[in-house]
Amino acid sequence: MMTEKALLMLDYQVALCEDGPHLKAPPLQAQVAQRDVLATAERVLEKARAAGALVVHVRLAFDPSYKLRTNRLPRFDPYETNRTMLADSPESQIVKALAPIETEPVVDKGCVDPFIGTPLRELLAAEGVTEVVLGGVATNLVVESAARHASDSGLQVSVVEDMCASFAPELHTFAMEKVLPLFGTVTRAADVTF
Repeated sequence: MMTEKALLMLDYQVALCEDGPHLKAPPLQAQVAQRDVLATAERVLEKARAAGALVVHVRLAFDPSYKLRTNRLPRFDPYETNRTMLADSPESQIVKALAPIETEPVVDKGCVDPFIGTPLRELLAAEGVTEVVLGGVATNLVVESAARHASDSGLQVSVVEDMCASFAPELHTFAMEKVLPLFGTVTRAADVTF
């Protein structure tokens, strides 16, 4: 059976990954830098593009009303209160090194799980995708949510360990060693093929 792979680039956003005036998560950015996640993600992105694989970028981004915010827990309230992560704001943009090209869709989400309230699953089905390759930040949030949802939806899942980081090394390690193997294969960038 032919397997159609897609690369899902999860939450590689300025507010989370880039030191500077729009940074909102310094501990996460520090781990992204320490683990050299962006350079690794760029190499895998180049591999996917060279192979002609579908690449989908996912980001946390809100409309001005914040009514499309699917996560209504108090933990998400500061986004609306402080008017942050608006779709057209600098902090919500994908970092320049991983910026989408014209043929790559960008899916905006209003919660942690990239499949909830978005057309992501339908997009993958329409493109004949049967396997997703995941990389993103934070490991124990969007990556873990995507892996769980994708595997429960019948997709094969590969998580690229060195394309991911979390707010602390132990959160990343626990997700990679204990949780994510339950939902797919954990691999390294050097071993990824498309």
